[in-house]
Amino acid sequence: MNQEKTTLEIIAPSVEEAVSRGLEQLGLPLEAIVVEVLDNGSRGLLGIGGRQSRVRLSIKDLVDDSGKKEPEDKVPATKELATKEPAIENEKETIHFQEVAEKDLSEDEQKSIKVTQDVVFELLERMHVKATITTKYIEPVDENDERLVLVDIQGDDLSILLGRRSETLNALQYITSLVVSKELNRWVPMMIDVQGYRARRERQLRQLGRRMAQQAVETGKTQTLEPMPANERRVIHLELRNNTQVTTESTGDEPFRKVTIVPKK
Repeated sequence: MNQEKTTLEIIAPSVEEAVSRGLEQLGLPLEAIVVEVLDNGSRGLLGIGGRQSRVRLSIKDLVDDSGKKEPEDKVPATKELATKEPAIENEKETIHFQEVAEKDLSEDEQKSIKVTQDVVFELLERMHVKATITTKYIEPVDENDERLVLVDIQGDDLSILLGRRSETLNALQYITSLVVSKELNRWVPMMIDVQGYRARRERQLRQLGRRMAQQAVETGKTQTLEPMPANERRVIHLELRNNTQVTTESTGDEPFRKVTIVPKK
C-alpha cells in the first residue's frame, strides 16, 4: 500500500486527544487503524516546558481472519469510501522546497539569510533549546508569490517548539519575521520548519483537502474545515484550485478563519 496515503501524524496535549483528532480527520473507527505512540509528552513543571504528545495512525490493510486480503466485493462500503482518496498521479503534484543557489542570491537576500539565522539562534538560546539551524532561500510554490527564507531546525527532541496545532512554531515564525523585518527595514517572507513538520503537515492537509472536496461533491453540501492559520489554509486552496468540481474560500475572523469547500452546481 502507499505509505503516504495510509499514515497520519498528530500532535496534541495528550495521546487520547491526538488519537481522537486523527480518527476524525481520517473518518475511520478506532478498530480500522494502528496507533503508534511516538511521544507520550509531559506536563512540565507548573505547566512550563511541557511537551506535546505525538502519535502516528496507520490504516490497517483490509484482511480477513486467515490473513488473506479480502476481494474488493467483500470490502464494507463504508470502509472503502473512507479510505478511498484521489490518487497522486505523478510526482509534480507533491510540493517540494526548491533551494535557490547561492550564486543567484542578491546582496539583500544574502543579508536576510544571515540576519534570520542570527535571530533564530538567539531565540532558541533564550528558550534553552539545543538545535541545528539551516537557513536558505527557496523558490515559491506559487508563481504569484516571491522567494522566501526557509529556516530548518533539527535536533533530538524539539516537540516543545511545535505546540498545540503548531501554535508555538507559528508564534516563533511570527516573532522572527517581526525582528528580522525591523532589523532590515523591510518585510522578509519566511517559513520556519522543525524536523520536517511543515512537509508532513502539508501532506496531511492536501490529503484532507482532496477527501473533503470529494465529500462535498458526493453530498452536494459545503464542507467547512477546522480553523487554520493562513499558511495552512493556503495549502488547501492551492491543492484544490484546479479542481473543476469545487471552489474554496476562507471565512471568519482571525484566529478562527476556516476554509470552506463549496461544490459547483
